[in-house]
Amino acid sequence: MNGKYLEKAEILCVGTELLIGDIVNTNAAYLSRRLAALGIGVYRQAVVGDNPERLRADLSAALERVDLVVMSGGLGPTMDDLTKETAADLFGRRMRLHAPSLTHIEEYFRAAGREMTDNNKKQAMMPEGAVVFPNDYGTAPALALESGEGKVVVMLPGPPRELEPLFREQVEPYLMKRCSAVMVSRNLHIVGMGESAVEAAIPREILDAANPTVAPYCATGEVRLRVTARAASEREALALCDETVSKLRRLPIDRYIYGIDVPNPETALVDALRAGGMSVVTAESCTGGLIAKRLTDVAGCSDAVAGSAVTYQTREKERILGVPSSLIEEHGVVSEAVVAAMAKGALSRFDAELAIATTGYAGPGGGTEQEPVGTVYVAIADRDGAEVTRLSLSSRRDRAYIREVAANHALVLALSFLRKKL
Repeated sequence: MNGKYLEKAEILCVGTELLIGDIVNTNAAYLSRRLAALGIGVYRQAVVGDNPERLRADLSAALERVDLVVMSGGLGPTMDDLTKETAADLFGRRMRLHAPSLTHIEEYFRAAGREMTDNNKKQAMMPEGAVVFPNDYGTAPALALESGEGKVVVMLPGPPRELEPLFREQVEPYLMKRCSAVMVSRNLHIVGMGESAVEAAIPREILDAANPTVAPYCATGEVRLRVTARAASEREALALCDETVSKLRRLPIDRYIYGIDVPNPETALVDALRAGGMSVVTAESCTGGLIAKRLTDVAGCSDAVAGSAVTYQTREKERILGVPSSLIEEHGVVSEAVVAAMAKGALSRFDAELAIATTGYAGPGGGTEQEPVGTVYVAIADRDGAEVTRLSLSSRRDRAYIREVAANHALVLALSFLRKKL
């Protein structure tokens, strides 16, 4: 390989099926993450159909801008699979039969008990001078071409079940020889503050720093604050990240951070429950079992989740959870008093140490002038008492959004409650 370092990349995904929406393009997101970890910045992502003229134009333009182009798709056996041929023509290389690839393809079909058609031999044709990466997960090998100026094009098969292990196991080691640095990210997960409020709470000297960089990203019901550092080694980059994370945790936003590098609040809560040898029960009205669903989506949750009661109708709150009818008549079903009674009732009926309860107006109907749509009460309780939080979620949002955000808040409130007890 040429000694020039690879610093800038573009991703070019090939396939008309991507353009018309038949297939969701997950490859671009995967490749962006892996390239970032190698310290290679991704400057553009593009999708082009199975058209050799447009493919050549896009690839040529990308190579004018960056050092590395990573392509996916178009390596199959059919006439419209033209990625290799187009790249070879652009590089001025002839196509040659790569005997080891042909043997591999023949063995693949033999092992599968299928007859190999002649057009599959096309997948064993490679541009002269290509670096070939054998495909143990399918028939089409991956490959890389390098120009005399040190420009590199990597071509990968389209199916993610082939692309991902091929890139991880073979292409990454190939690219690492040309990487001058690595990039590492830490993610702070925040609930209870909006993206703009998070950014406004961070001093400019942290936000404007070039290394590490700090950037907020908005997701449904939470904000992710990503800290990314570039250094010669992973250890050095991680140390830079951790230094900035420590600065951020000394700011007022710290009270809204429910975890660092955790996939979601339910995983963080299940992990905390298991660490404390405890279990949780949910008593849900407006969230309709969503909190229980998210908790039970976590692998290994069986010893941390006792059960759930979805009591949507008022009479079921009375019958199943034992909420007094007099309490509902006095305060209304969407109230601090009722949600606390729901949580306590759940604890009395399940063998659990912690309870999460919700009641509210998810819309589009319901609500009052005092308690409009988007009002949700969340109670977190143990045997010693309950803490209730009133959420005022936007009534302009749809029902699914209000329920999702309410569930997020409930899980984070439960995690905060639990951490104070442990």
